[in-house]
Amino acid sequence: MSNKPAILGGIPVRSKPLTTRKTMGDEEKKAVLEVMESDTLSAFIGGPGAFFEGGEKVQEFEKMWANKYGFKHAISVNSWTSGLMIAVGAIGIEPGDEIICSPYTMSASATVALFYGGIPVFADVDPNNFCLDPTSIESKITPRTKAIIIVHLFGGVADMDAIMAIAKKHNIKVIEDAAQAPGVFYKNKPVGAIGDIGGFSLNFHKHIHTGEGGMLVTNDDDLALRSKLIRNHGENCIEAMEIEDLSNTIGGNYRLTELQSAIGIEQLKKLDAIIKLRTELAEYFTSELEQLEGITTFQTKPNTTHAYYIYPFKFDQKKAGMTRNQFVKAVNAEFPQAEGFESVPLVEGYVKPLYLAPLYQRQIAIGKNGFPFTVNSDVKYDYSKGICPVTERLYESEMVLSPIIRDPLSIDDIKDLVQAIKKTLEHAKEISNVLKSKINSTDVLDSISTVNATNIK
Repeated sequence: MSNKPAILGGIPVRSKPLTTRKTMGDEEKKAVLEVMESDTLSAFIGGPGAFFEGGEKVQEFEKMWANKYGFKHAISVNSWTSGLMIAVGAIGIEPGDEIICSPYTMSASATVALFYGGIPVFADVDPNNFCLDPTSIESKITPRTKAIIIVHLFGGVADMDAIMAIAKKHNIKVIEDAAQAPGVFYKNKPVGAIGDIGGFSLNFHKHIHTGEGGMLVTNDDDLALRSKLIRNHGENCIEAMEIEDLSNTIGGNYRLTELQSAIGIEQLKKLDAIIKLRTELAEYFTSELEQLEGITTFQTKPNTTHAYYIYPFKFDQKKAGMTRNQFVKAVNAEFPQAEGFESVPLVEGYVKPLYLAPLYQRQIAIGKNGFPFTVNSDVKYDYSKGICPVTERLYESEMVLSPIIRDPLSIDDIKDLVQAIKKTLEHAKEISNVLKSKINSTDVLDSISTVNATNIK
C-alpha cells in the first residue's frame, strides 16, 4: 500500500466503512412490546397519591439503578437537561445566586442556572483531566456563590476530593453532571452522588439510552423529595405532603415514560460490558499514541475509572509540524465518508467556550432587560475572551477527540486509526505545505469536512 497521504492523492488506509453502533436488541423490543400490550405507556399523575412517582417500569428502573451503584435515591427524568434544572431547583437556588460552571461542556450545564435566576460564573478547566480546576474554582467564589456544577467530561472524573473540600470550606452545594460518565468510580465511590446531587444522560449518543432521558441520583432524602416535586407538578402536592418550604416546588412534566423505562432496564444490563470494551480499545489506543511526537494522551489517576464516552488527547502543533486542523482533516481522509458523528475518526476542539456565546456576551437570558445578570446591581459579570485561558487553548488548538473508541468496534479497527495517524504525522510538513498553498481550493479543503463537536448533547 502506498504511504502517500490520502489527502494528497494517496490510497486511504481504509476503504470499508466503520461499523455503526447498534443499540437496540431483541431484549429492548420484547420489553417495549410488553408495555404496549399492557396499554399503560405512562402511569404518572400530577398530584399526590399512588402514581405521583410513576408506574411499575419507572420505579423498577430507578430501583435497579440505585441498587447497582449504591445510591439511596435514583429519580428518572425525561432528559438530563431537565435533571440538571431539577437539581438546581432542589438545592434552593434563588435569583442572584452564583453557580460556578465549566465553560467546556454542553450549553445546558450552565444555562440551567438561569431558569431559577441563578448566574453562571465560569472557572477554568484542568489541562490534564478537562474538568473544573479546583484552584480556579476557589478563585471564583464570592459571598453570592451557592453551588458548583462539576462536569465529568468525556467519561472521566474531576478531582472530587479537592472540590468537596472547597465546597465544605465555603458551605456551597455540589451538583455532579455525569452525563457522559455512567458507571464511573472515583476512589471506589460511584460518581453522581459524591456531591449533594447529580446524575446521568440517557439520550441517543450516550453509552446507554432511552432515546431521550436522564437519571438523577442523591443520598439526601430532602433533595430527593424536592426533585420529585419539581419533576411532577409539585404545586399540586404541597398540602397533602405537608411541605412547609414552598421555594422552588413549582413543578413541570419532566417524567420518563413506561416505554422508555422498559428500554432503560434492558440497556442498564449492558452498561458494564460496554464500558469494558471501550476501556480495552482506549488502553490499546493510548499505548500507541503515547509513543508519538506531538501527542499527549489522557492518563487516568489511580483508583479512578473512565467510561470513554469520547477519547480525548492533546495535539502540539509545533512538535507535530502541522496545525491541528490539518492533522484532523488528513487523518479523516484516510477513512470512508462517515455515516454520522459516531463514525468520524477524529473531531477537533469540542465546544466553543460557553461564555463567548451571545447569551453571555450580551447578558440577555430571561426577558429583554438582562435578568438575572442585573439582579446583583453592584456586580459587573465578566464573560470576556481570556477569562479561561486553558479552555480557550484546548478549543482553539490542542483538543482532539475520537468518537470511534466504542462498541461494536475492535482493536483491528483502532489499528487502522493508529496507522492513519502515524501516516499523517510522517508526512506532516508536506501536508501542511500543500494545504497552505491550496487554502482556497475546494478540492483539498472543502471536500473533507472538519467536524466540530458543538452539537454533542
